[in-house]
Amino acid sequence: MAKKVKDTAYLMLSSMLRAREAGMLTRERMDRMLSAPSFQEAAKMLCDCGYEDVSGCNAAGVDAALSRHRAEVFAELAGMCPQSEVVDIFRAKYDYHNLKTVLKSRAMGVSAGGILSPCGRLEPERLLEYFDEESGLSSLPADMAEAYTAAESVLNRTGNPQLADFELDRRYFEYISSLARSSGSSFLEGYTRILIDSANLRSAVRTVRMGKDSAFMRSALVPGGSVSEDAMIKAAESGEALAAAFNATLLEGAAQLGAQAMRGGTMTAFELACDNAVAAYLSGAKLIPFGAEPVAEYLSLIESEITAARMILTGRLGGIAPEVIRERLRDINA
Repeated sequence: MAKKVKDTAYLMLSSMLRAREAGMLTRERMDRMLSAPSFQEAAKMLCDCGYEDVSGCNAAGVDAALSRHRAEVFAELAGMCPQSEVVDIFRAKYDYHNLKTVLKSRAMGVSAGGILSPCGRLEPERLLEYFDEESGLSSLPADMAEAYTAAESVLNRTGNPQLADFELDRRYFEYISSLARSSGSSFLEGYTRILIDSANLRSAVRTVRMGKDSAFMRSALVPGGSVSEDAMIKAAESGEALAAAFNATLLEGAAQLGAQAMRGGTMTAFELACDNAVAAYLSGAKLIPFGAEPVAEYLSLIESEITAARMILTGRLGGIAPEVIRERLRDINA
């Protein structure tokens, strides 16, 4: 009976989300926003996709409005999805971003209130209250409390905020991998795995470009990907072996661009290829009629849509040429 109820809930939710996808920001709509005579007209076009009117906003106002939209979508689907893990996999990124911000702000003795994301499981105000209450970290979700404690220990021991960030990244990926496993969805497990592979590929390329050694690279890599940390380090040593490490995978093209970036090539094309590989993985959910997969795909489309909208609108505000913005836009599979 429980399975029947869950399947029915997923069927209804999946049908609703498929219908919503028709109104999302497509490549054609993005081109129209880029071609609009002014920022104001481009911003008004976004209203057709269900966003509030930001035509009178500056860059900070645009960013705040887009974050509110994301938080509203996350909250709505969290209340409708029969498995909390599906939405939490997407929300957790913002929780861990907030932990990084709180850790650094407390170390510096400044307030973090104005720069926390509202898109995590915990609202920013409540997160800060936990740190002010006597119960403190014990009131936080267990994964966040353990991650913060570990990162704070790293920061106190080393005085290096980057190493504390690496610890929080490691904990974040460990957490979303556990959520994927507990969901019982092999698709979500594959999604978290390609996220880890993408993050590790970026870390390897950046490490080489910065001239750091293998010990630094190891500290930046996280376990759980399809390419082990040892294999990633070995492949990065020559650069040419990087593409071979991801042979016949969605990240093969990104790895080839990463090898070029290690030798001084553009990072923009490499970063975009990493994003597009993840988007390509999620597009496979289009073949699945209902379940966790269409929900995950929709949430990913929302993330891509907001990234594109922010890039277009802030670019228009900043006077960046439309063709330059267009080159930086990732694939959207709406």
